[in-house]
Amino acid sequence: MNSRCGILALVLVAAAGIPAAARDPLPADGPQGEPEDGLLFTYFVGNGEDGLHLATSEDGYTWRPLGGGRSYLKPQVGKSKLMRDPCLLRGPDGTFQMVWTDSWDSRTIGHASSKDLVHWSEQQAIGVMEHEPQALNCWAPEVTFDERAQRYLIFWSTTIPGRFTETERTGDESYNHRIYGTTTRDFRAFSPTRLLFDGGFNVIDATLLRAEGKFYLIVKDETLKPVKKHLRLAVADTPDGPYTDVSAPFTPSWVEGPSAIRVGEDYLVYFDRYRDHRYGAVRSRDLKHWEDITPRVSFPEGTKHGTVLRVPRRILEGL
Repeated sequence: MNSRCGILALVLVAAAGIPAAARDPLPADGPQGEPEDGLLFTYFVGNGEDGLHLATSEDGYTWRPLGGGRSYLKPQVGKSKLMRDPCLLRGPDGTFQMVWTDSWDSRTIGHASSKDLVHWSEQQAIGVMEHEPQALNCWAPEVTFDERAQRYLIFWSTTIPGRFTETERTGDESYNHRIYGTTTRDFRAFSPTRLLFDGGFNVIDATLLRAEGKFYLIVKDETLKPVKKHLRLAVADTPDGPYTDVSAPFTPSWVEGPSAIRVGEDYLVYFDRYRDHRYGAVRSRDLKHWEDITPRVSFPEGTKHGTVLRVPRRILEGL
């Protein structure tokens, strides 16, 4: 980890002591983008060897590939030099920050930034679990911006053998994941990695949805014995938790890679129906009652785990 982590941690602790009234207030539903913004979906194909793919939609239901389905960024870092599960966020300064899974079995994640999604910074492998020599992996990292704390939160799933023994035989092979996280202001110095979410079950593929002044962590219950493999959500007042009130499942089994956004009055949650080799979705207006809209959505052939976001039209036109 970066030697500046200790200094950053002190800064974050000090910031946490600022009264809530002295911080910038949060909008009721979070940034939804300007009216002229368009919808963008990041994804990968195959095993992630050729990198970042992009799609766009006018209505959130029908998605078409950009650039004829070409890759917009080739992976260059990490143990296996893959770019799986690309998560893209447009920060408050207009810069896009992207994190991704760089290997099936490493203790690092990939990161790069861009102003226009065409020209990219040098890629880096961030050693978010290097302090845990027994950690098996770092899967599906996501990044969000915490407006109150004015910092980025990065989170992902990892298995550390010997931890959470109550569920160690419930997953695939030797995997028994929990969600971990770190914070940063500049993607150079990072706070010490900590446990972000333990719902008492094997869990992967966390993503955040901001709604009604709350933060909803949507996760995949990775339990195999007995088969669950469905999506659930938990709620918190801040992005870094604590997350409580874990819901009942709101999707079928054998789905993964959720990503969520509000379109009109509906909250849409997309996911990979990987056994069916297609993408699916559900929608809700209250995050309690859900409708399966899989027959109504279409994605480019071969789409795998990505994220949905709004971007300025001028950015889309340049792609």
